[in-house]
Amino acid sequence: MNKELLELRSKIKKKKPKFKRQEHKRKGLKDVYRRPRGIRSKIRMRLKGKSRLPSPGYGSPSEVKGLNRNGLREVIVFNRKDLEKVNPDSDIAVISGTVGMKKRIEILELAQKSNIKVQNK
Repeated sequence: MNKELLELRSKIKKKKPKFKRQEHKRKGLKDVYRRPRGIRSKIRMRLKGKSRLPSPGYGSPSEVKGLNRNGLREVIVFNRKDLEKVNPDSDIAVISGTVGMKKRIEILELAQKSNIKVQNK
């Protein structure tokens, strides 16, 4: 069932448009979404032929929210104690970028012993 939901999520994501701000062609403005608020805004009124607004219909199924492409939940690990909270069947460990090399090696060795997958080795 999880695989079917992951495939459904990828289909929804492919159909989802890139939401841009109303005047996205202006040079000084960044390509970040801002809600249209103008009184005569065609996009705010959702007129046909204008760009789409974000809505709940573009969202992923709630069962697969927060999962990566393989269907595993990513858990950020800072130390050895955090690694104990990771479930090897349904989770994958991601070692934080602020962890140094010495502690990183410790975490990797402990993960290998307990059969925990690590995303960024």
